[in-house]
Amino acid sequence: MARVELRDEIRRFILTSIPSVPYLEAILLLRSEPGTAWDAPLVARRLYIGERQAAEVLEQLSAAGIARHDDDAPGPYRYHPSTAELGERLDQLADAYATNLVAVTDLIHSRIDKRAHQFADAFRLRKDT
Repeated sequence: MARVELRDEIRRFILTSIPSVPYLEAILLLRSEPGTAWDAPLVARRLYIGERQAAEVLEQLSAAGIARHDDDAPGPYRYHPSTAELGERLDQLADAYATNLVAVTDLIHSRIDKRAHQFADAFRLRKDT
């Protein structure tokens, strides 16, 4: 199967807005079942991650305007993009992931690797001075 290149706007969105693969997978999970009320234990089971990480991801999704609480208490969350434009971008992201999983995950990992190298370089500079 031929590899499909990611569109520039999707590449930018991934690089600026998707901090990890579990974050992306949580978006896709909530998006796939927008009527479902998601809490940390349920997300953790579905994504095979720890409940603490699931809770953090849900909070991040809420802060990013991708999900919202059903009420003022912590959890449960529902998929609810804060703007139509964000909803469209998330639909494009889901399409990109479905057609080019490797490119999307590689891009996320390259971002993580770059941050790790920048951190290591900053430490090395401080250590040498």
